[in-house]
Amino acid sequence: MVDPLLQPPIGALPAATGALALDTYRLTKRFGDFTAMDSVSMRVEPGSVHALLGENGAGKSTLVKCVAGYQRAEEGSILIDGREQEIANPVVARALGIGMVYQHFTLAPGMTVAENLLLAGGRAPAIIDWKRKRAELEEFLATTPFRLDLDLRPAELAAGEKQKLELLKQLYLKPRLLILDEPTSVLTPQEADEVLGHVRAFAQSGLCTVLIITHKFREVMAYADSVTVLRRGKAVHHCRVDETDPARLAAAMMGEGEAPPPEGDAAPRSAVDGPQAAALADAPVALQVDALRAQGDRGTLAVRDLSLEVRAGEILGVAGVSGNGQRELVEALVGQRARLAGGVQVMGEPYAAGRAENRRLKVRSLPEEPLRNACVGDLSVAENMALRDFDQPPLARAGVLNFAAWRSRARSWIAEYGVKTRGEGAPIRSLSGGNVQRAVLARELAGEINVLIAANPVFGLDFAAVAEIHGRIRQVRARGGAVLLISEDLDELLEMADRIVVMSEGRIVFETAAASAERHVLGAHMGGGHHA
Repeated sequence: MVDPLLQPPIGALPAATGALALDTYRLTKRFGDFTAMDSVSMRVEPGSVHALLGENGAGKSTLVKCVAGYQRAEEGSILIDGREQEIANPVVARALGIGMVYQHFTLAPGMTVAENLLLAGGRAPAIIDWKRKRAELEEFLATTPFRLDLDLRPAELAAGEKQKLELLKQLYLKPRLLILDEPTSVLTPQEADEVLGHVRAFAQSGLCTVLIITHKFREVMAYADSVTVLRRGKAVHHCRVDETDPARLAAAMMGEGEAPPPEGDAAPRSAVDGPQAAALADAPVALQVDALRAQGDRGTLAVRDLSLEVRAGEILGVAGVSGNGQRELVEALVGQRARLAGGVQVMGEPYAAGRAENRRLKVRSLPEEPLRNACVGDLSVAENMALRDFDQPPLARAGVLNFAAWRSRARSWIAEYGVKTRGEGAPIRSLSGGNVQRAVLARELAGEINVLIAANPVFGLDFAAVAEIHGRIRQVRARGGAVLLISEDLDELLEMADRIVVMSEGRIVFETAAASAERHVLGAHMGGGHHA
């Protein structure tokens, strides 16, 4: 007996091909008392690329998950080609021609690229004629700009290649509506342009309609035809891309008057030019790394004889595609990974990243995935905020911990940094990602700082949190601190850094002043096109 829920609905058009029209009419989705999506109506024209913009928590993912059958709205309708459809689950969505590429990878790690592609269809025959299937897959790949070795497994693929495989899985099924959730977060600029260019051409050919969630205004302006802005669960702005600009989109996202135009979409700027740049060249070196080596998790060298220096009052940006040794570099600098060779100095003194050294030399860090790397999830917000100095006055006296002082300071930091929490006693794992980052920020940015090491400090955070965290990092520089900013978002580095170096295969392969940096040159080095 087949579950009737898994049958395509009556009126579904599984045999139809070509781009479909999508309408949502007053869709509402609640989680308990929280309304994630509030009466959202949206029209996506067939054969168009339609962008969804909005802060984290604005309702973007909820909306597309309802369209893709992963969640069900309590109120409202979804219309495909003008006909109302009950999309009860992803199987129904697939029968209607709807495919979705998620922000997080959904690959089967033990299977090859070829097997992952076949698995995507959900109906593999008991016996596979691999010779015929491989020929089919090769033929399919020839219609795309992506080259992937069919025999490799996901563990052997770089992050950008995994993202391409996720997209290929959906394209192989010939969707009529393709939903992409932040598809370029792990790609170089060239790869992002390649992926989005292909998707746009796919839509323009009339084969498919594309709905894309992104937080990058540049991608919206370059690749989308129309855009819908969500704010606090409501659709607040619809327009054609050729009739808008990043400043207006930012204002719609934040609410009129709440946000300046995003700097990341202006011409690349650097904080230091002219006389200031000359002064920076004379500033003391606060962080010096000489011929550093560190091993990766799989036993190979992940950081290879890497040298760099950051001066007081400077932000040095480290660009690179995920998986080129950035994570291992950060871990080797902050004491989470052994150093095989090389030296690190802070303010001219050898630095081994011990707790006493951190305090004396005033070294702080904002790691990637702060809940995993900078917090103890089951401890309270107040306890996590005290991790750095719980045994120092005024948080302790004569070896006795003063918990009232911990709580009192935590309350003032929660207010100052706008941390949304039930209270300082709540376990830190109960907070949203942005609020965990704010809590860690409060702890790490307290007091004087000589060196701040920040790794993807705003990844996945909403527009308001990004602006706030960037502002606080700039304050560290303004007070004479040296900032090493490792980021996979080139827009962030062009906006924030004074100098940018590119890391590829564990080495620094390129360096430039941010003021004169060119995106395509950085991208070529990030992709390994040039090795210094």
